[in-house]
Amino acid sequence: MSAQTNPMLQPRITKVTVNIGVGEGGNRLLLAEKVLESLTKQKPVRTLSRKTNRDLGTRIGAPIGCKVTIRETEKAHEFLKNALWVRENTIHGWSFDNSGNLSFGIADYTDFPEMKYDPDIGIFGLDVNVVLERPGHRVQRRRHASSKLPSQHRVSREECKAWFKDTFGITIMEE
Repeated sequence: MSAQTNPMLQPRITKVTVNIGVGEGGNRLLLAEKVLESLTKQKPVRTLSRKTNRDLGTRIGAPIGCKVTIRETEKAHEFLKNALWVRENTIHGWSFDNSGNLSFGIADYTDFPEMKYDPDIGIFGLDVNVVLERPGHRVQRRRHASSKLPSQHRVSREECKAWFKDTFGITIMEE
């Protein structure tokens, strides 16, 4: 049975995580949260520092960024379509990992459609992470009777690239 006929072998987007790392709390973090909320129409969650670093001026537990996780398929597809449009539908091959994930950055949030530059906010870049999984992947994460996934049920790097080419029509620049 091929992936075309078996619905359990069709990869799908599990989540899209959008992250802005500011490196400090305060006003810049509030502005970054405002940017994420206007881009994704969801309330961002603050990310906290895990280590103390004197050179960067961070301490354990201090807020250093914010993120939004989009789990709804329609919202995720719409956001990804806009994010890939900003990247001119071109992604580097090294942006894909061996677990079926895609990660890329966007230098300026004002490149998104209908986003205008606001001098009070400034310029923020953001990171986009996409997780692809097949149906049934919950078996590995559930609390009761969890088990390992067989290797053929995991999304490989090549399958991830092919799925993004077919679904979004992107161009992948190989190393």
